[in-house]
Order: sequence, then structure tokens, then C-alpha cells
Amino acid sequence: MKISFCLITLNEEKNLPRCLKSCADLADEIVVLDSGSTDATEKVARDFGARFERQDWPGYVGQKNKVLSLASHAWIFSLDADEELSPGLRTEIGLLKTAGEVGHDVGGFSMPRCVFYEGRWIRHGDWYPDRLVRWFRRDGAVFLGGKVHERLEIRGRVVSLHGDLYHHSFRDAADHRARGEKYARLWAQEKFEAGRGAGPLAPWYHAAFRWVRGYILRRGFLDGAQGWRIAALCARETHLKYRLLRELHQDKKA
Repeated sequence: MKISFCLITLNEEKNLPRCLKSCADLADEIVVLDSGSTDATEKVARDFGARFERQDWPGYVGQKNKVLSLASHAWIFSLDADEELSPGLRTEIGLLKTAGEVGHDVGGFSMPRCVFYEGRWIRHGDWYPDRLVRWFRRDGAVFLGGKVHERLEIRGRVVSLHGDLYHHSFRDAADHRARGEKYARLWAQEKFEAGRGAGPLAPWYHAAFRWVRGYILRRGFLDGAQGWRIAALCARETHLKYRLLRELHQDKKA
């Protein structure tokens, strides 16, 4: 079983060494599709033997599908530059590669993603296990979605792996807050264009539900102070999404 590890990048010289170091010895090919980096991203990628290509940014869906089309092998592992394979996940991938081809009914493998946040691995709340399909057959796989988050659609049975995909997502709470505002604006614009509305209480009850779900129902409180901040910032982002959506409709009526 040969695997193409596929990444999209933009100014990822700090994250990329950690990411590629975790997968280089398992990869039969590394393909990096860049959208205009001005730092040392290309040098880092080439130092790890990656094939480095460029394309202007068409959005997450277009960029992810493009990098799939550049891969040479039947099996793809889609990685983000701020992610890395945990030792446990590396072991599972290595064993499956050694065993050879899997059943023809298997379309992909899912794995839990674990976020490193303010010096702590987050293992509760809305962020864990965040199970994703990242290893899959290229044939029949396609990314779909809107402005904010892409989703992968594949054919075949999905097998669950146990090792974590590590995610180094935010530098700190300020970075988390800033990105939340960016995603909220993109989400609101996407829903507005799709004709979705929001009532006057929507920002409040959606935010309250998000906090209760993450902090109480999914036991985010077990992650200590970080769990509290995550729940609070996620609720803040949710409130902002619906408030911005209402403002777009109000501006349209004005």
C-alpha cells in the first residue's frame, strides 16, 4: 500500500517541519500545494523531499481537490500543516502499510484529532475526539463545502483507528478569538447568500446551547481552565455568527 501525503500551505515554515517529520518515513510521496507563501515554506517542503506546486487560492474546497489530483498513489493521507501524526497513529499506519492492501470495501480510515491548546492536550468538550477521515482511497473521494469548512465525501466503508492526529491549532486565546471572528463572518455571509435567517433570540440561545454542550454535556470542565476558555470562546463565536447574520438581513432591508 503506497500513500501520498497531501498538504496545502501558506506561510507555514514554523509548523511544516513538525508535520513532515511525523510522516516522512511513512510517505511514498509528499505533495505540497502552496498558495503564495513568502517565507521558507518551499525550502522546508523540499528539504523533506516533497513535490512542491503552486496555485492561487480558490478556497479550501478547490485547493484540497487540486492537491488530490496531483497525487500519484491510490491512497491519500490529507494533512494540515499545523497537524502531526502521534506515535500511536504512526504505528497503526505502519502496520497497515506492512500488511498490504486492505479490503476492497474499505474507502478510508478515520482517527480522533486532539488539540494542543495553551500547553495542554484537550481531551473533552466539543474538540475531542473530533473524529475525521483523513486517510482514504483517491478514487471516488472529493471535498465539498462552503466558505468556512470543507468536508470529505468518499465511497466505501470507513475503518476507525485509535491513534490521535495531533493538532496545534491556536497560538493562544487571542489567536483563537481572532480566528473565531473570521470564521463567524464567513459563516454568516455563506448562510445569508443561501437565504437563511435568524430570529432576535437566535444569537443567545445558540450560544447558550454551545456552551452547555461543550462545557457540561461533553465534560469540557475536565480540561481545567483551558476547558472553560474554549467553551466561552466557542459560545462567543456562535453568538457572533448569528448576530452577523441578522445584521446582514437588516442591512439588506435598509
